[in-house]
Amino acid sequence: MLKTQIHRPDNARTFFLLNKPCIPSHGFASFSFRPGPQLQKKYRNVRAGYVLENAKAVAGGTRVSTSVKATVTVKLSDGGCFYNLVGLSHGPDDILDLLGKSLLLEIVSAELDPKTGLEKKPISRYARRTGQKDGEVIYESEFVIPGDFGEIGAVLVENEHKNEMYLKHIVLNGLPNGPIEFNCDSWVEPKFDKPEKRVFFTFKSYLPSQTPRGLKSLREKDLVSLRGNGKGERKTSDRIYDYDVYNDLGDPDSKPELARPVLGGSKKYPYPRRCRTGRPRSKIDPLSETRSGTFYVPRDEEFSEVKQNSFITKTAESVLDALLPSLEAVLLDDPGLGFQHFSDIDQLYNQGMPIPKLKNQGPLQSLVLRLVKAVEDADDVVKFETPAMFHKDKFSWLRDEEFSRQTLAGVNPYSIKLVTEWPLKSKLDPDVYGPPESAITTELVGREIKDFMTVDKALEQKKLFIIDYHDLLLPFVSKVRRIKGTTLYGSRALFFLTPDGTLKPLAIELTRPPMDGKPQWNKVFTPSSEATGLWLWRFAKAHFLAHDSGYHELVSHWLRTHCATEPYIIATNRQLSVMHPIYRLLHPHCRYTMKINALARQVLISADGVIESSFSPSKYSMELSSVAYDQQWRFDREALPADLINR
Repeated sequence: MLKTQIHRPDNARTFFLLNKPCIPSHGFASFSFRPGPQLQKKYRNVRAGYVLENAKAVAGGTRVSTSVKATVTVKLSDGGCFYNLVGLSHGPDDILDLLGKSLLLEIVSAELDPKTGLEKKPISRYARRTGQKDGEVIYESEFVIPGDFGEIGAVLVENEHKNEMYLKHIVLNGLPNGPIEFNCDSWVEPKFDKPEKRVFFTFKSYLPSQTPRGLKSLREKDLVSLRGNGKGERKTSDRIYDYDVYNDLGDPDSKPELARPVLGGSKKYPYPRRCRTGRPRSKIDPLSETRSGTFYVPRDEEFSEVKQNSFITKTAESVLDALLPSLEAVLLDDPGLGFQHFSDIDQLYNQGMPIPKLKNQGPLQSLVLRLVKAVEDADDVVKFETPAMFHKDKFSWLRDEEFSRQTLAGVNPYSIKLVTEWPLKSKLDPDVYGPPESAITTELVGREIKDFMTVDKALEQKKLFIIDYHDLLLPFVSKVRRIKGTTLYGSRALFFLTPDGTLKPLAIELTRPPMDGKPQWNKVFTPSSEATGLWLWRFAKAHFLAHDSGYHELVSHWLRTHCATEPYIIATNRQLSVMHPIYRLLHPHCRYTMKINALARQVLISADGVIESSFSPSKYSMELSSVAYDQQWRFDREALPADLINR
């Protein structure tokens, strides 16, 4: 359970003002005493509260101040200013550390000055480095908090090193109600690059209307800094969340055939927004961005370990560059021919395959853990992970039972749905794509389920289910078929729910629209025990599964899981302060998604990338994803149970 406190300030005057002047914790509550009219003249300046050992009397005893110790924890990161901190090996930064002038802290009150109505002046102190332990550097500072300072609401941080630092947390000890911890988990850039001080709020949550008056200005300034101004090219050190369209998938400046349409911002290609990078425009296509430089994400969206981030981004390119050509070079004399024998496929699992030396050596198995397993690192030999079902039945993938089982237990259980309209009919323009009626007829289905019930009964009892890619794929068939070495159909598969609770495949329909002067062609394939019919049925399943695999990666996975999530992450950071309870609920689920998406744009969904090289729609893969977004994606149907009810 999330136990974030939502602070509701009480403006009514009370005799005991709990949790003042310091933030509440698990310690004892401090209190203020408000004397009656008869005592106000005699005890005009008296303020009562718990007196601690570290409390100091000031101004003739009328106020009590408190000594507070601030402890700052900075995480060591390879490549930054804090790796191998020994002696003076880092020049100016180490000198600043020795002088105690490298990290400035300012404690901010949550209350306004009652005399001026303005924010109270922050209390500033430099923190000095006091030690290093378990990969973390510790800084400490001493503050004296006046008795009338009020509740502590935030800490401002200024990094006076020449390099960025990863700030984990700040703890204030010595307060009447116990320590206050600021969970920062953020990169703080040097003031020479980012002169604005970074603000970190306490872990108390506030709705906008309930924000303490002393923090309202800081809350809004922090949001403004995250929104940016929509201009210029983003730097890797920026923390700006802004929107843009998918205009960096193609690379027309490199090769004209690598040009791709802009996705998003048009009725023809609607699409979710991505994070703006602001890179220069293409010379060939002014609507597209160049792919030069980095694929920017806000600094705190980077992977937490700099070394890990460097390994993934640099080594991934080497693995993809080396592994994919090796498959062709080692296994296929002619990539267009495919595998010649089943034994060629078995070789991937049993014997493994050699790969050339990588440009950047590293633990290969950690990068492709779900795809390959290293058997002899010294010889650069890898094996593909054997599917578990192969251990019991090597040819289970050929069987109808496995074909049906994977509609729910496979990688893509998001497409199957109940048949609610009969007979099946396309919604595409018949003048362009041919007759809309499906070739899966009542008579054909009746023959397949005659041992169970009639078609009318099956529909009435909700026993017929379908996976239908017909209307989504058919508009792309003629374009894809013009690409050498590939083909495509519109497809749909029909299933029957048997009394024992398993699915029985009934029929697969493949359709080609009118093209090259030929009329529409479509054919229905059904399970068969006769040799020719059996292999035709298996070929139909292979085509359909290729379509299902592509749909899973392009729509179920990329579009619904990654792409459609990014604009919500951007909006969350632009509109919800880190103090907002909903922000704190969403943040753990959103972190690193933008970085993963940026890597996908870099090597997976880009022109001639892994997706286009691996799936049936080829160069039109992302266009198909845009069409699916237009036709199928609805916010109110994405969650459970709405998705299941809709299907």
